Amino acid sequence: MSDVHQRIDQLVKDNKVMLFMKGNAQFPMCGFSGRAVQVLRAAGAKDFATFNVLEDEEVRQGIKEYANWPTIPQLYVDGEFVGGSDIMMEMYQSGELQQLLAKA
Repeated sequence: MSDVHQRIDQLVKDNKVMLFMKGNAQFPMCGFSGRAVQVLRAAGAKDFATFNVLEDEEVRQGIKEYANWPTIPQLYVDGEFVGGSDIMMEMYQSGELQQLLAKA
């Protein structure tokens, strides 16, 4: 495992709910990241960690390989990859995201 993948792995394992995004929860830097934060809050996530990929080019590229997912944001819950903002929205609308977050 590369150094950047080890760093990502540690972030994912150390945080029950981890969102890799552009910007941070207080100041999202793209519409998809903003929507991801809104969906998490609407689904009841009170305590979640974020990582601003715009501040670390290695992580910005490495996260795409880590989950084999080409876009950002990326959500991880209990160490498992959940998806990006579209998948988060679908899961929220079906109630699945709320259930997942309640278990975490």
